[in-house]
Amino acid sequence: MKSKINILLVLTIVLCWGSMFSQGCEVDDPGSSKDSLSGPTINVFGYLQPQYDYFFTGGDQENTFRFKRARIGVRGKVFEDFSYYFMLETSPFIGSTGDAYLMDAFVTYEANNWARISLGSFKQPFSLDVSTPCNSLPTIERSIVADQLVAPQRDFGLAIFGGNKFNRLNYAVALMNGRGLGVKDDNVKKDVMGRASYKIFRSFTVGASFRYGYPIPNNNEDDRTSYGGDFMFELGNFYLQGEYIYDEGAYFAGAGGGCGATPVALGEERDGAYLLAAYSVTQKFQPVFKYEFFDPDINIKDNLGYTERMTVGFNYFVNDNVRFQVNYLANIETVVNVDNDALLTQVQIRF
Repeated sequence: MKSKINILLVLTIVLCWGSMFSQGCEVDDPGSSKDSLSGPTINVFGYLQPQYDYFFTGGDQENTFRFKRARIGVRGKVFEDFSYYFMLETSPFIGSTGDAYLMDAFVTYEANNWARISLGSFKQPFSLDVSTPCNSLPTIERSIVADQLVAPQRDFGLAIFGGNKFNRLNYAVALMNGRGLGVKDDNVKKDVMGRASYKIFRSFTVGASFRYGYPIPNNNEDDRTSYGGDFMFELGNFYLQGEYIYDEGAYFAGAGGGCGATPVALGEERDGAYLLAAYSVTQKFQPVFKYEFFDPDINIKDNLGYTERMTVGFNYFVNDNVRFQVNYLANIETVVNVDNDALLTQVQIRF
């Protein structure tokens, strides 16, 4: 089955790429030429995502109430082409200590629409799934491959962004420490990465990502290379999105996984992909389906870590600022069967 899946994904990747480059957690890049902010401004924003999780593990079923995310930030312009963006994560369920911590904080100079220069802490410009704002994800969980291979998802560095949602072409390139948030850079090498997307038709966008760096602390020799391809298709009320990521070389589990995911052991080569479909039956009700796979070591046959998952659920939008999500996660192990399906429910409030 895995070989058939890979063939389908290779065919899909021929079409691949994305159009959204979100440095922070809002949809628009601060300081973009189409930003609604003008003049010296102070705009407070954020969102809460309280959640209930029920795990089908056999025997006494584990279940819990928690916050997926609880974020608050400030953004605005201070002088002509200079803008700022600052956000804190306050959820005790993300991060290693349970304390509030700095997530995004950067200053942007907009020379023009094709050269917005940002310096500070922000998302790595790699992967359509990672670039999608956290409060706009069609499913509660990001893809496994994005959480495991695009790590750290946030870092300190310098980036240049070009284009906006009205342009066919968008791009981003960045030079980053490669160590993640709250960690001092401890090698002399930097990570270089980039992402580009092109809207072939009004309804179809393709994109690609690249990263090359040195992820291991105090190590300037062992490198890492990552590639990604993605696509988005929108026609009427139907939405389809897919992505493939390949990663090889060194890695550092201490960098953590994206969105609080627990990192797994990786082989020399690893990959994964997902395909997501959604259909807006009404303005308020949107069923969603996602299939994904993740292989932490593609050189090992019948790898115990190989994972497939199907997510079935729906989104219900009360309005633009209130959303309910219900997802059933069917985890499929191909070597050893494990009872680890889950039912996740979440409400999101934006302000």
